[in-house]
Amino acid sequence: MSRLARVPAMPWHVYLSGEIHSSWRARIANQIDEEELDVELSAPVTDHASSDDCGVAILGEQPNSFWKDHIGAGVNAIRTRTLIEQADVVVVRFGDQYRQWNAAFDAGYAAALGKPLITLHPEEHDHALKEVDRAALAVAREPEQVVDILRYVLDGTLPRRR
Repeated sequence: MSRLARVPAMPWHVYLSGEIHSSWRARIANQIDEEELDVELSAPVTDHASSDDCGVAILGEQPNSFWKDHIGAGVNAIRTRTLIEQADVVVVRFGDQYRQWNAAFDAGYAAALGKPLITLHPEEHDHALKEVDRAALAVAREPEQVVDILRYVLDGTLPRRR
């Protein structure tokens, strides 16, 4: 392949947002490692308890759950906003287990910043996510498709037939 077809040598920073209760991030990371793609991944804190309790653990107990959630969301937003702003591409996964309002917010924030956005979700979520998907440049169904997209934009290589 011609050197002109390749993106300049630099690691691409990809932020993996959204659902935290499955192995989708590990599937992406493993395939990126296997293919030796020049991609660095970042993500929110995926330990649910740590994410929920970070505000009170750092800033102290709060009088009720509203304020506990409020200060925790602020502390988490420092990480989330910074990593989305630094990302070259943002991937947002919507899973089945919970309503992921934070994932939708991250997708909207990335879109507002003009970041290339890839959504990742099953077909049955298409209607509910139509506005989010409209802002995305690609809608993937499986984590491996996300890596296929990254490989293609990095070096123009299409996936091997599965």
